[in-house]
Parts: sequence; C-alpha cells; structure tokens
Amino acid sequence: MSGLKLEHVSRTFGGLHAVSDVSLTVSPGHITGLIGPNGAGKTTLVNLISGLLFPTTGTIHLGNSDISRLEPDTVARQGIARTFQTIRLLKDASVLDNVVAGFHRHERASLTAALLGLPSARRETARLREQAATLLERFGMLAYALTPAGNLSYGHQRRVEMMRALASQPRLLLLDEPVAGMNDREADALGEIFTSLAEDGLAVLLIEHNLRFVLSLCQVLHVLDAGCLIASGDPHEVRAQAHVVAAYLGG
Repeated sequence: MSGLKLEHVSRTFGGLHAVSDVSLTVSPGHITGLIGPNGAGKTTLVNLISGLLFPTTGTIHLGNSDISRLEPDTVARQGIARTFQTIRLLKDASVLDNVVAGFHRHERASLTAALLGLPSARRETARLREQAATLLERFGMLAYALTPAGNLSYGHQRRVEMMRALASQPRLLLLDEPVAGMNDREADALGEIFTSLAEDGLAVLLIEHNLRFVLSLCQVLHVLDAGCLIASGDPHEVRAQAHVVAAYLGG
C-alpha cells in the first residue's frame, strides 16, 4: 500500500499564490506533520488533496493513481478520508449511527433491498453496526453508542468524527486540527490512537497548531509559510531552525 505524493503543487486565486510549488510525501505507517501560521495555506493544501480544489499546476498521486483533478466523492472512493476544523456530525443521531454512516462506501445491498427490509439488507446493517461498535471500543466510546452525538462533549464529538472517517477504511487519513480545544490529557489519549492507526499501516497527515502534540507523534514534519514549504525533515531538527521559529512562533 503506497502513500500520498505531491509534486510541485501550486494553487492560485487570481494573482494570489495560496500554495506555491509544494512537494511532499505521506508514507503508509507514518504520521506526517504539517504546521504553519494562520494563512500559511494548510487548509488550501488539504482541500487540494481531498478534491475540494484542483491544483493550478502540479500533480497529486495516491499510490499509482493521479487524483489531481478528481471530485471529492471520487477521491474518497480512492481511499482518502478527512476530518474538518469545524465538527460536522448528525447531532440528533446516535453515536453508533453516525459511525455507521461512514461505512456507506462499502455497502453492498441495493437501495430496493434496504427499503423493503430484505434479509440481505438486514444482515448488512447488522454487520456494519458490529464493525462500528468495534471502532467505538477502540476509541473508548462504546458506553456512548446510543447517545445523541450532539449531547457529547466537544472532545467526544471529535472522536465520533474521526471514527466516522475511519469507517470508510481509508488508505490516507487527513486530520485537520484534531485536538483543537482539547486539554493535554485528551489530546494525548487521541495521540495514542493515531499512533496505533499508523502502526496498522495507515498513512496519516496531521495538520495541527499544537506543536507539543505534533512533535510527540510525527516522524516527518513539513512547515508552510505564505503558501511555500520552508522546511521538511526530522520534527525536532525542523523545530530548531531559525526561519521556522521566526515564521511559526513569531521570532
């Protein structure tokens, strides 16, 4: 299972270079970090990878597939899942049903079978709910299975969003500020789960402002500033570079 590769990717809006000549890889079995100040182009880059935007120049490959100009639903079917800075859940639905919704890419029963309640559809529903329960157990959320997602704390809602993304069984997981608003204990608990996912062979791209969290998890770190990649490599070595300190920490 090969990972993600960006080659000389740029995106302009009018005359503004939101992302400029970015090349990087995200390897299976690794957590790759992406940091930078507000307005650096991180979210634009994630939108390019997930198909919400197309690059002006350059290419994006997932394994051997060129996904540079695929629509978001097609990118998802290729094996990319993402979380968002703003949580997007079915607030009135249970935690379990929110996670089951993430499995839709793998449903085999026809719509007609589902509407008629045929045995094939019922068996598939039972199978997906069992798989969802396994994810809930992994994230320590099984006790909340029947709780409406909107009734959960912020940190627990974040977990539901991540489980729903994982339900699509992706090859690459894009985490856009997954621990924003969490305390260190909550963040570290999620960090252990992210590490275990990478150990299972998943490629993980972590976009995060919490530098302590990034340094504790990532094997490779990239730094964006004004749309340009200004440093890449070992996280602690990158963190110590003077131009990174100036760009990210303000001098």
